[in-house]
Amino acid sequence: MKIICGELTDPQVLGLLEEHFAGMRENSPKDQCHFLNVEDLQSDAVTFWSIWDGDRLTGIGALQELDSGHGEIKSMRVAKDYLGRGVGRTMLDHIIAQGADRGYSRLSLETGSGAAFVPAVSLYKSAGFNMCRPFGDYKATEFNQYMSLELHACLS
Repeated sequence: MKIICGELTDPQVLGLLEEHFAGMRENSPKDQCHFLNVEDLQSDAVTFWSIWDGDRLTGIGALQELDSGHGEIKSMRVAKDYLGRGVGRTMLDHIIAQGADRGYSRLSLETGSGAAFVPAVSLYKSAGFNMCRPFGDYKATEFNQYMSLELHACLS
């Protein structure tokens, strides 16, 4: 599998992003769905990656810089045909390494609650993420969950 930076115009990437957006809207209250649209993913503060198995897209993920020491994981999604095959772990490990390379001391993320979000929360917990308070402009709700990983602990 190969990780590529960018590719936001590729039809397979756009299709998986649309699937991601639809899943977030379907499984989240309307006012508590915090995905970045394609235009926002093209911001200078965001780096977007895709993972490929030959010419087949297997997954996507992004890292948004919140400040010089803090990044937020965004748009993690695995293609249905590749669920359970390590693609999510590969992308998460890549994003964690990128955050460390950038000198971030912390990576955070926001996700939802309920059955649709259990696999993602399990993946993040298995990588050392812990529940935390809302960060940035997020507000605490009964639906949203916030997780954070202290990178200096990973590098020691």
